[in-house]
Amino acid sequence: MIIMALDHVRDFFHRQAMFFSPEDLAHTTPAIFFTRWITHFCAPVFMFTAGLGAFYFMQSGRSAGKVSDFLWKRGLWLVVLELTVLRFAMFLSLTSNPVFLTVLWALGWSMVVLSFLIHLPLRLLGVISIAVIVMHNLTDPLKAAQFGALGWLWKILHEGGAIKLGSVVVIVGYPLIPWFAVMAAGFCFGPVMKLEPARRRPIIFRTGLGMTISFVLLRGINLYGDPRPWTTALSFLRCNKYPPSLDYLLMTLGPALLVLALFEKCRFSRRNPLIVFGRTPLFYFLGHFLLAHLLAFPLAALRYGRVGFLWHTLPTLGGDAKLYPRDYGYSLSEVYLLWTLVVVLMYPLCLWYGRKKLERTSWWLRYL
Repeated sequence: MIIMALDHVRDFFHRQAMFFSPEDLAHTTPAIFFTRWITHFCAPVFMFTAGLGAFYFMQSGRSAGKVSDFLWKRGLWLVVLELTVLRFAMFLSLTSNPVFLTVLWALGWSMVVLSFLIHLPLRLLGVISIAVIVMHNLTDPLKAAQFGALGWLWKILHEGGAIKLGSVVVIVGYPLIPWFAVMAAGFCFGPVMKLEPARRRPIIFRTGLGMTISFVLLRGINLYGDPRPWTTALSFLRCNKYPPSLDYLLMTLGPALLVLALFEKCRFSRRNPLIVFGRTPLFYFLGHFLLAHLLAFPLAALRYGRVGFLWHTLPTLGGDAKLYPRDYGYSLSEVYLLWTLVVVLMYPLCLWYGRKKLERTSWWLRYL
């Protein structure tokens, strides 16, 4: 949750982000590249642990039917939030073009899919999940144009990209394959997490180490696992996220499991930021987006003496750079300071919200 905010603050404030992608090897620097690269761990971990959370939810005495009912309703609610609250936080508008379908969209529809998949035997679901993750790159050569009138569906499922709906442009940033399989794999990992620590920790460690080594070997072979072959050290780590390639998922989930095994020995207080943010993930996610965007206004007033241009879509989000000052943006070191500020400001808000959730005194708390 904390690392994720770095990427979004960079989108709002980094000067170079207005002109090129941090993974554009023709223009980026190692510092910019790794500022983006470290945040790649976030989405796969969110998906995996969402599935794990669904498993725990079922283990608390609820039937598969009740869990399924919760998952599809919660999933559709996340899709609504993507198209409303998150859209407003990103653009300060509900009518601007284009319409982005990003992580809440993918999380939501993956929950809907999981609401059906949890009725399968756990071993079968595990095999299906791994098969989708391992084999989906075989479909990389398929392009939306080959499906004719159904090309839009292939973009939603796997290819991603722009879809025209009349005058509205929809950008599918997070195709659903293989994200739903990552969530399902997290669900299937639940029995491991129920083991005693002495048994659980070695399994988590070996699984994470095996995935990490598999990434190095598979990426090194340079024949399968990612649609973009590598030629340099940075391109070795520049794996495809949209959709997440096999290499990308091995590169992120493997080390994440190693960290989880390490954290097995740690104990955190309830006021630790890791716990506070972890217990209020949706509130934090939506809140930090809006906070970062609103911080741009006083900073622009101080630096440029005007803020009107900020009502236009940011260049990093597809807006016209000509509507912004030529020197708009801040250095990478300033971005890191702003990231720290956003996280620090979100802490008391999430601490308050977490307490309100425990009190369960307001009906709206169940939706965040």
